[in-house]
Amino acid sequence: MLDLLKECRGAGRIGISGHTRPDGDCVGATLGLWMYLKKCLPEASVEVYLEKPAEIFQKIKGYDEIISDFPVREPFDVFFALDTDAERMGDAGKYFRSAKKTINIDHHLRQSGSGDVNHLDPSSGSTCELIYDLMDEDKMDRDIALALYTGIIHDTGVFQYSCTTPATMQKGAKLIGFGIDFPELIQETFYQKTYVQAQILGRALMESIRFLDGRCIVSSVDRKTLDFYNASFKDLEGIVNQLRNIKGVECAVFMYQTGVLEYKISLRSSEKVNVAEVASFFGGGGHARAAGCTMTGTFHDCVNNLSARIEAQLNDYESAGVI
Repeated sequence: MLDLLKECRGAGRIGISGHTRPDGDCVGATLGLWMYLKKCLPEASVEVYLEKPAEIFQKIKGYDEIISDFPVREPFDVFFALDTDAERMGDAGKYFRSAKKTINIDHHLRQSGSGDVNHLDPSSGSTCELIYDLMDEDKMDRDIALALYTGIIHDTGVFQYSCTTPATMQKGAKLIGFGIDFPELIQETFYQKTYVQAQILGRALMESIRFLDGRCIVSSVDRKTLDFYNASFKDLEGIVNQLRNIKGVECAVFMYQTGVLEYKISLRSSEKVNVAEVASFFGGGGHARAAGCTMTGTFHDCVNNLSARIEAQLNDYESAGVI
């Protein structure tokens, strides 16, 4: 088991980062670890480098301390990559590559380890759950608990996804025991939408297309639509989950345009499709029921390429007689 404090012993400067377009698990893990190390190693300078997260996470302590302009820095004594590998760190990757010691903590399936020290467990529901296991519970507090609980609920779909285990529930119970307002946290960070977000969601649902005999559904938002609503990529969170909730859908695909003939793809599925395998084929990754990747081509090119991989899994599942 990785000993966080031992690995950081004697370090004067410690950096922490995660993946681009940070989600709840990434934000919770980086800020939870930031608080823990600052508390346990008061002599060290600890900093978090991330693209600016969505404002729904602003109640997590340290949100306003996140550095998002990635200035030039001297090499860190220790640098953590959480919830990602080195390839998906964006501008923070330069700190990781130049650090004297690198530590990689992640739970994604395709991870092989990018650090000098690696703690990888794809059976875990979230990176926040892994961070929880590495912390001394006696040194945890309400602020750390809120950060870790945020990450756990976001990567388990509020304990709905198949990655949720009895151990996940037990950790969640211990975290709410620190006195966090978990109903408010779940509502504000997972379910609540702004009016603009609700408008885009409605449009995405109206313009969705079912395919593969209705077993799959896809919807897409282009840059022109985002500009029309004066919205950002952060306003698209949760759309793919709503598509997956439609009766009869085994796999949902949501796409949004990030460049000329370039799309960010989000996938959600039932037990009949392992979307991590689909995403991995196109250079992405994730979990069996929730994954993503980036693809190039037209909308129809992307859908045709994805549908071939999805259909093969559906056919294999059904031919095995597991219907």
